[in-house]
Amino acid sequence: MCILFIAVDMHPKWPLIVCANRDEFHHRPTEPAHFWPQDATTQILAGKDLQAGGTWLGVNQLGNFAALTNIRLQTSEDGMRSRGELVLKALADDNTFNPQWLAQHADNYSPFNLVYQYDKHLWCFNSVTAENTQLKKGFHAISNGALDDVWPKMAKGQMALEQHVLKHAAPDIPHMLELMRDQTQAQDSNLPDTGIGLEWERLLSAIFIKHPEYGTRSTSVVLQDCRGNIELTEVRYDGKGRNLGQQQFTISL
Repeated sequence: MCILFIAVDMHPKWPLIVCANRDEFHHRPTEPAHFWPQDATTQILAGKDLQAGGTWLGVNQLGNFAALTNIRLQTSEDGMRSRGELVLKALADDNTFNPQWLAQHADNYSPFNLVYQYDKHLWCFNSVTAENTQLKKGFHAISNGALDDVWPKMAKGQMALEQHVLKHAAPDIPHMLELMRDQTQAQDSNLPDTGIGLEWERLLSAIFIKHPEYGTRSTSVVLQDCRGNIELTEVRYDGKGRNLGQQQFTISL
């Protein structure tokens, strides 16, 4: 998962609204969102990374949400555990996951942000700084740096979601999906320097990344109402940005 835009308690009927893009190599095998076999205490709805077995974003039947972004640092991943298992851990509801566990085990994984619901609140844990920040009322953006960094695509997407939520009586899923397809790249003077070179900084500066080797594989929109019920919509894309399919799920508490 590469970017998330989140509205917390900014809509009277939908206290949690999430728009997220997963960016990944197109050759990496993946299963679309589905209900996983119930081998934990609660069932999980998520896509699946078939290479490492984890996921980038999901919800569970208790109405909890979790998602992951990598933090873009030039570090070796040799010997590290798959970050995708952190989302599963957060959603398993098996009494082993909590903020203390996360802080103690974060060094076993390459740098990451984990957004997760715990104790009726939404949190973002940054493994580089070991900060666990509650996402309070407002609009937030999480990508490959710190929470609410002012990277151009983060500021643009956060503002777009804010305008949409504040101007619509109900979230318009097709419109939010379109917001996440914005391919506009930032000007060179506004690019972050994360050590990957100017050409890739340009490419990755768009909300929707279109490239035959690496790019946006899927968009997810998650809506949670005041009772905790969840609607999850997922759209998948190929290396040319073409729609490979769309599906929608509902979890009723």
